[in-house]
Amino acid sequence: MSLRTHIRAGKALLPLHNIPGRRRYPRIEKPDGVWVYWHCQGREDTSRVRDLSTAGLFVETEVAWDMDAAIRLDFLVQEGQIRAKAVVRHVNPGCGLGLKFIALTAEDGPRLTALMTRLTKA
Repeated sequence: MSLRTHIRAGKALLPLHNIPGRRRYPRIEKPDGVWVYWHCQGREDTSRVRDLSTAGLFVETEVAWDMDAAIRLDFLVQEGQIRAKAVVRHVNPGCGLGLKFIALTAEDGPRLTALMTRLTKA
């Protein structure tokens, strides 16, 4: 790992690898074959999951929702049925939505953990 210093406008900056990430939970980027069926305000659709963590996910969709809109999710994965409720925390128009989990059933929690474990090993 390089300890090079980055110079910008005549000031030395910290090496990039020493700056901690802002995420509390590790995420899996572009999880292979993970899709969700979602329902929000009378509209239903199926979307590819672009990244996933135990705290939330980013789904690809051209549909933009208001911040804090509630969404019901059903994961379409081999671990079995995983149902969750989430709220919109980030909107990237034409690209997708960042969602934060707000509810997950007791039965579905271990399945989400199993999904994360499988994706981490892949």
